[in-house]
Amino acid sequence: MFTSEKQFEFWKLRRARMPNITIARNFGVSRQAVSKALLTMDGKIETALCEMAKANKIAAERIDPQTGVLFGHSVPLGVDAIIFISGRHGIQVWYEHDGDCGSCEEYAHCIELLWDYADELGIVLNRTADPTRMAEELFAKVREMV
Repeated sequence: MFTSEKQFEFWKLRRARMPNITIARNFGVSRQAVSKALLTMDGKIETALCEMAKANKIAAERIDPQTGVLFGHSVPLGVDAIIFISGRHGIQVWYEHDGDCGSCEEYAHCIELLWDYADELGIVLNRTADPTRMAEELFAKVREMV
């Protein structure tokens, strides 16, 4: 069986819309081996998303392990929340909010995170300097995908 790292690589490639047969050829394995590894990885992704939702008191509304996203609602904060898996940034929780992004010390990090995640999913975003607006656009497009 493959290591979790290799399974995750297969999963990221499939999420980037690479067919299983191409993944198999690129790694010199059978298509069936890739399919089995992806089924295992989907289970791990779903578990991770659900555990993160539980830890953050987010009621799950929709989960898509193939895309690595969970849409839900934060019970204590009373706002919508998105939990997603980024190949570059790991598992992330984003709460829908209107913030004063220009004065936030996390501004650059948020911009980088959103651009990277959009790039991983092949989503083109309108240029904006406001992470809140970027997130609204990005997650609306992700909702359309799942």
